[in-house]
Amino acid sequence: MSAGSNSKAIKFGTDGWRGIIADDFTFANVRRVTRAIASYLKTAYSQDRPVLIGYDTRFLADEFAQTAAEVLAELGWTVKIVDRDCPTPVIAYNARHLNSAGALMFTASHNPAPYCGIKYIPDYAGPATTEITDTIVANIEGASDAPASTGNGDRISTFDPKPEYLKFIYTLLDVERIRSAKLKVKYDALYSTSRGYLDEVLMHCGCEIEAFHTYRDVLFGGGMPEPKGEQLEELVAAVKRDHADLGLATDGDSDRFGIVDEQGNVLTPNTVLLLLARHLVKNKGKNGAIVRTVATTHLLDNFAAKYGLEIHETAVGFKYVGQKMRETTVLIGGEESGGLSIIDHIPEKDGVLADMLVAEAIAYAGKPLSQLVTEVIAEAGGPLYNKRLDLHLENPHKEAVLESFTKNPPSEVAGIKVKEVGRKDGIKLYLEDGSWVLLRPSGTEPLMRVYMETNSPEKEIQIAQHMDRVIHQIQPVGV
Repeated sequence: MSAGSNSKAIKFGTDGWRGIIADDFTFANVRRVTRAIASYLKTAYSQDRPVLIGYDTRFLADEFAQTAAEVLAELGWTVKIVDRDCPTPVIAYNARHLNSAGALMFTASHNPAPYCGIKYIPDYAGPATTEITDTIVANIEGASDAPASTGNGDRISTFDPKPEYLKFIYTLLDVERIRSAKLKVKYDALYSTSRGYLDEVLMHCGCEIEAFHTYRDVLFGGGMPEPKGEQLEELVAAVKRDHADLGLATDGDSDRFGIVDEQGNVLTPNTVLLLLARHLVKNKGKNGAIVRTVATTHLLDNFAAKYGLEIHETAVGFKYVGQKMRETTVLIGGEESGGLSIIDHIPEKDGVLADMLVAEAIAYAGKPLSQLVTEVIAEAGGPLYNKRLDLHLENPHKEAVLESFTKNPPSEVAGIKVKEVGRKDGIKLYLEDGSWVLLRPSGTEPLMRVYMETNSPEKEIQIAQHMDRVIHQIQPVGV
């Protein structure tokens, strides 16, 4: 395959490039993308700094990682590759700790089994900013996909990223407080990279644990490595059966969290962000700004106002949250899709830490998790009700909808007046009663995502029906 012949298949989204294994995610394309990343590295780092490589549990992820290592070694870089699959936050932490030229992580996160992906993590230990990924993408067109020459194996070595990461994590947790609570925890690894990490931390913190799916299965048991309700039925059942204090899970590369309370309720990421913001302020005496994406709950705004904290709204994608964490002191930053980080941690999502912070919050309060949730929602002026519509629209229809809402934004939604229109990421309609609606097209699928938040279930239904009707009434040009 000649250079540039298949570069259209390679698109970097909010967090790297993902594709279907053996379709566009091929060894040839991995070599091309690795060379494009190496061209960027040459402009940003000296070659006395190593490049780290990590991978998740997916089919061929370890082989793709080895292929990238050989390409980098041929180009003169010293490469340190993990000794087994590892969480994204772990390779990210080591990228900073080892004074590296950054890390390549082979993962498709929570995507289905046929996918793999690659992301570049700079030495600051968070997602690459748009300027960096734009440079890498621009380099792809001229990059070769030829196999690397042999004979550079002396530049490649394996390393264990776990000890340094765990040592660091224990500085962020009150281990003795968690030990004294003697929590009963159920843990579903979902065949992910967190096995051998989260379970080890739980045991170190004196928790009684039962763990499921703690082995590599490239098909993820026929499900998806996503810690949401439909994937967590076994975990919910175990929590309820044995009256556990909580259930914990992570996604495939362990940067997203999944939390089940003692009653078997799967907590939303919005709720967890709120819960941990309160825990950090009230129990740990921390201070700083709260950062959320445009699609994340405004209960965080209410909480910030109550405690005199700054609130920052970013575009969707943790790279924007991470960037803000590098610019100012951030108490907690996160997004409704299930990722967060906190003050004193790296500017990268960390599902292992998020899960442990919930356990720590229970240990501090000495109350059931469901009660803590009720308290913090009331304290923040809730409850508020969130919904997301995924409307299947072909690109011409998506473009027509965006153009219509951009040029002629509605003055009301379901009878509620629009007081402000935001254009930070998609179109966000702020309504006068505190409700909001966000239209955001998918960059990779024929989908228009419509997020909404309001103060009653009835209003949520009315807003959803109104938006669905209005969007489908808009016709693409030429139809």
